[in-house]
Amino acid sequence: MRKYLKGGLAALTGVLAATSMVLVPTANAAAAQDPDTAALAGALATQKITWEECTFPGVAEETVKKLKTVKGLACATVQVPRDWHNPGDGNTIGIRVSKTETAYKGTTRQGIALVNPGGPGGSGLPWGAAMALRAPVLAGQYDFIGFDPRGVGLSTPLTCSYTVPASTDPDVLNRAKVKGCLENPLTQFITTEQTTYDMDFIRVLLGEKKTSYIGYSYGTWLGTWYAATFPGKVHRMLLDSAVDASQSTLENTWDLQPRTRDRQFQEALLPYMARNNATYNQGTDPMEIRRNWEKAGGTREFLGQLFVAWFVIPAMYDTTQYPTAAAAVSAVIGNGATGTDSEKVEQLVSKMLATKGLTDENKAFIAKGKANALAAIAKKERVAVKSTTAAAEVETWDATFEAIRCQDGQWNQNLHYWKYWLADLTVNAPFIAPFMDTPLCAYWPTKNSMPKPDKKTFPRLLVAQSELDAATAYEGGLATAKALPNAKMISVDNEGSHGLFPYNTDCVDDPIVFYFQTGATPRKQFTGCQGVPLPNEDKTYDVGGKLTNGKIKIKMITPAVKEANKIVKDLLSGSSTAAADESGMPANL
Repeated sequence: MRKYLKGGLAALTGVLAATSMVLVPTANAAAAQDPDTAALAGALATQKITWEECTFPGVAEETVKKLKTVKGLACATVQVPRDWHNPGDGNTIGIRVSKTETAYKGTTRQGIALVNPGGPGGSGLPWGAAMALRAPVLAGQYDFIGFDPRGVGLSTPLTCSYTVPASTDPDVLNRAKVKGCLENPLTQFITTEQTTYDMDFIRVLLGEKKTSYIGYSYGTWLGTWYAATFPGKVHRMLLDSAVDASQSTLENTWDLQPRTRDRQFQEALLPYMARNNATYNQGTDPMEIRRNWEKAGGTREFLGQLFVAWFVIPAMYDTTQYPTAAAAVSAVIGNGATGTDSEKVEQLVSKMLATKGLTDENKAFIAKGKANALAAIAKKERVAVKSTTAAAEVETWDATFEAIRCQDGQWNQNLHYWKYWLADLTVNAPFIAPFMDTPLCAYWPTKNSMPKPDKKTFPRLLVAQSELDAATAYEGGLATAKALPNAKMISVDNEGSHGLFPYNTDCVDDPIVFYFQTGATPRKQFTGCQGVPLPNEDKTYDVGGKLTNGKIKIKMITPAVKEANKIVKDLLSGSSTAAADESGMPANL
């Protein structure tokens, strides 16, 4: 996500005249066919909601203070059926919801808009108030609603336990984790499908005929599933940084992810460092910087992994933090640190902080990354100590992320496939390959699948996607825009940030705001916009692919990426390199 709080949205200009837009029909023939969550919920539909002051665990105190300035902010826990397919079984779970009251009363009010920040497993509770602050123009017409999806945060959580096997074989460990999780009676109900019913029931409890929605990242998958299930209940919908919703599972999205991270590293970050050699002192040739990075061990060494995990990859989600990522790469190339892993981190972070031109936001970002890196080292050391006595011990873990992505559609369960998949990454995505392993979804059976959108009833919506998004590939967003009926896409060239709106350029924000205000979408299916300059630069440089007719034509393995991959291959040819130690690395990297 780009900078948390930005200035107000660009004022709407006359260029978005209704004559150049397509209007959404006011009626929807599918309304009567949508599932009736009020009827399904039975007595739960009449529950009394007790609104109270909100708490946002894990959110910085300063940010919480800003969120609490939003008019009408309040939170409540509502009860929903544990299983919407069998709501009469008497089992319920709690969903924590936040509401705002920012919309002007009267005819200008357009209703509620739910917000989801992604994940799966991301807490959406603060995001009602956050969107009101981020998009004040829309807040005058919408009451933004945040919520923690089932299994997440202050809603009923999902944790799974398993007995640690004596074998150190990852295959045995993965099977034990999945088996243990499937034995939890709650697990089968922590799915996107069930969450879409929760979302519609929130609409019912708030007394609204329809709901609007803004979803980021995985939230675009959730939004698509809602729109396919409840098309008649959708007012407006933005899918920002979209997963590949043209597929029946999330597998392709995660298949693309490691490759997009290699691509952004080579196509955008290293050229940025080369253009700013006066600051980073690594030369003016991106390929030479890559060669020196690999000679220093790159991500094949634990220290390189730490700095990529906690400084580089987070900056790929928000390119305003490129100065910190560039400083991290520069520090690892120079290295020279001595002592324990923790002492080395301290030394390299000191080098990073000495980089010229860092803002207070950059320094806060570095402080957070340092804390995470030190925590990862401590976890690695604890694992090493326990390794000789861990067998038969019961471990508990937060399983929401895996439960949702694995149960939303059947992933390939042929382990030979994943063996070759990993081998391919070592050749074609060597920057991120050391972080990857066979996913738990390869062991997780499911019969769920997203319903196919009905061309006659699926609502008009917008998709926003950046060219070099390292989490949800541009290719996936493009496939989504092509596959969903009535979808229009806004592409941002030469941009890599994950989560765009509000972007603070007229080209990106005006069509989105105008759509939420009027229901009108751009007449053309694809709109191309230019990215903003990177920090400390006064122009936008052309990287990656080319913008043509509103779409960006780009290869996953670009010529620059191909050349970089050859550098790695040549360096490793005929030499033995210690296998990267992944202990303590984030599971979703």
